[in-house]
Amino acid sequence: MEANRTYLFCPGNHPRKVEKVFDAGADVVILDLEDAVAIAEKPATRAVAVEALKRPRKCRGYVRVNAYDTEYCYGDIQEIVGPWLDGIVLPKLESVDDMRSVDWLLGNLERERGLPVGSVDVMPIIETARGQDAVRAIAQAGTRIKRLSFGAGDYTKDLGIEWSLEETELASMRAEMVVASRLGNLEAPIDTVFIHIRENEHFLASCNLVRDLGFQGKLCIYPGQIPIANGAFTPPEEQVALARKIIAAFAEAEAAGSASIQIDGYFVDYPIVDKAQRIIDIAEAIARAEAA
Repeated sequence: MEANRTYLFCPGNHPRKVEKVFDAGADVVILDLEDAVAIAEKPATRAVAVEALKRPRKCRGYVRVNAYDTEYCYGDIQEIVGPWLDGIVLPKLESVDDMRSVDWLLGNLERERGLPVGSVDVMPIIETARGQDAVRAIAQAGTRIKRLSFGAGDYTKDLGIEWSLEETELASMRAEMVVASRLGNLEAPIDTVFIHIRENEHFLASCNLVRDLGFQGKLCIYPGQIPIANGAFTPPEEQVALARKIIAAFAEAEAAGSASIQIDGYFVDYPIVDKAQRIIDIAEAIARAEAA
């Protein structure tokens, strides 16, 4: 397991921002070739992103390529794949066939360039009505996808939805992302960006809401959002301590022939133990990431 609390976007064609972004404290930095880059600069930005990823850094490095149905996607993937790349963010994914095509291309590039097949992660962004319709099939297609992400900007534009600070209009899509991920036996999904960069209280509320809905992290567009999201998606010390207590006590009870006990007023059986182990796994992954 890896820490996946925060994915911070950075325009790939801004050398000064690219130079600083890997020190912002995010678990993953996403160098952007898509929405943040003008059309005229897209091809040249690929080399800038690759050079940035080759330099020493404190976190994983991904690149958001252009959407599959654009003239830039193939060239983006061709140029960025190498030992410096941890993953690709694939925007506006709408079908299993498109994902399988990307998977095939990556597999061939990995073989050609001496990389283990499947080593480059692909995290799709589901951000259209067609993507929503296909998300369960995409999650269950057996490709290299480990986790899905949700993009509310294009999603609300596509459906003509007003994107409010409270985000109540996103509830059904967020629930669908969690269900689809579970059906595909994927990791918990990553939630959408929050575009109001000065609304820290609302951003924290958004983080807390989606964490409790079953998401494991957030896409971020501003470095100031990183400590807020990292805090929201990091299990508190007291929660980790209780999880360890549950696992230890249950192991002792199970050895004595019991599979249901009470701990500090909580009823504990196998599902509760599994959740406790998940909390510990997350906490340990975060500790490893922060120690690196």
